[in-house]
Amino acid sequence: MISEIFDRILRLSRDSIRRGATSCRHLGEALPGQRLRVAGIDLPPQKAHRLLEMGFVPGTSVEVVRFAPLGDPIEVRVRGYHLSVRRVEARGIGVEEWK
Repeated sequence: MISEIFDRILRLSRDSIRRGATSCRHLGEALPGQRLRVAGIDLPPQKAHRLLEMGFVPGTSVEVVRFAPLGDPIEVRVRGYHLSVRRVEARGIGVEEWK
């Protein structure tokens, strides 16, 4: 059941990113201190499910806290806790400006 829900969320978010339905860019392009909203995830299912489990659900607020000294990983705040995300994965997370 949960897997079916994740699959549906992923399918909808991938479609919106690929169609350009939102003015979206990728989390890897963000700057420290920016607050953004997750627009969707465009990664292989196993990685995408893991990110959904960690709170990267479309519509969720994300704040970029800082980058590691060599630029990888990126520390972000999601739903009140801090996560480190590799740049490769961050490029698969579509975000839009938080208004």
